[in-house]
Amino acid sequence: MNILVINCGSSSLKFQLINAETEQLIAKGLCERIGIEGSKISYTPAGGSKEEKETPMENHTDAIRMVIEALTNEKTGVVKSLEEIGAVGHRIVHGGEKFAEAAILNEEVLSAIAECNDLAPLHNPANLIGINACRKLMPDTPMVGVFDTAFHQTMPAKAYMYGLPYEYYEKYKVRRYGFHGTSHSYVSKRAAEVLGKNYEDLKIIVCHLGNGASVSAVKNGKCVDTSMGLTPLEGLIMGTRSGDIDPAIMEFIAHKENKTIEEVISVLNKKSGVLGLSGNLSSDFRDIEEGYHAGNEKAVLAMEAFAYRVAKYIGAYVAAMNGVDVICFTAGVGENGPLVRRMICDNYLGYLGINLDEEANNRRGEDISITTPDSRVIVMTVPTNEELAIARETYRLVR
Repeated sequence: MNILVINCGSSSLKFQLINAETEQLIAKGLCERIGIEGSKISYTPAGGSKEEKETPMENHTDAIRMVIEALTNEKTGVVKSLEEIGAVGHRIVHGGEKFAEAAILNEEVLSAIAECNDLAPLHNPANLIGINACRKLMPDTPMVGVFDTAFHQTMPAKAYMYGLPYEYYEKYKVRRYGFHGTSHSYVSKRAAEVLGKNYEDLKIIVCHLGNGASVSAVKNGKCVDTSMGLTPLEGLIMGTRSGDIDPAIMEFIAHKENKTIEEVISVLNKKSGVLGLSGNLSSDFRDIEEGYHAGNEKAVLAMEAFAYRVAKYIGAYVAAMNGVDVICFTAGVGENGPLVRRMICDNYLGYLGINLDEEANNRRGEDISITTPDSRVIVMTVPTNEELAIARETYRLVR
């Protein structure tokens, strides 16, 4: 069965077509600037060349139509008709407390997703738009929702509750939810598979480090804590997000800068993180690393603060699980950042008996251990594959 995986943003749509039985990628692509002048689609069939086409896309329905046209194109398409697509798996950012696993998308489920819009106002509405566009153009094809928050629903109350009046949880479900769950799930399972160990016997810390970044503690096959919270703003310093701060800072800045709460939140989400710390050098960690090597003081500060925050969360989760067997680095920075991995492991994790293998650490994008055989804790790089994880969940429900 071929599974079409859709990941919708407010003005973008990523897609992959995957053979669910062989787990082979058949084609992938991206629709950009949906509803904006200069919209375009890029499309790459497996083993073929990347194609780009600038074409008007007023909405996500237009984008889905372009995706279907690319996949069924007589010259470079990979399927002859929509009948060769057995199901569509949609990435959905926030499922609240309602979804601890993927779900077949029906009216009841869609209504429940819409109820979470307040918890993820930038993501869930866009996810729903993509779902509705697919349902309109592919009415007879089963649709599945895979939730970023689902993997973290195994956290105990002591981990997900905030020190706030309990009524805010009762009335508004204010609690830690966590994100990047599909990635944390895939990477932790993949690590056990690569090591040839039983997933349910391991204590694993997954560091999903990219422009958005989070850490999770996975004990005996279940997530017991994670760094992101009610929203993706909590936790690590990220590309443009502040991560953990004293909440009183919001009031302080609002008064000093004559800003509304919404404006301060925008600063914390879009102008902070390594972008803000580096003096607006960049939110791209490649630029920050370049500045670090060039001796740019603010870039050095941004890189050191980022590594320090990751190390603090690793230490916290070692305590939360009363030990750790495996630490995994994944996502853009985690997979491709030997400097960051070295800064974290060499500067802060020696007490765990971790010794980096420098040659292995300098490799990129591989499922490998980057520690020496005498290390008491295994540190790995494990490239994430959220699309494959979504395809697996979709196939499990519809086959």
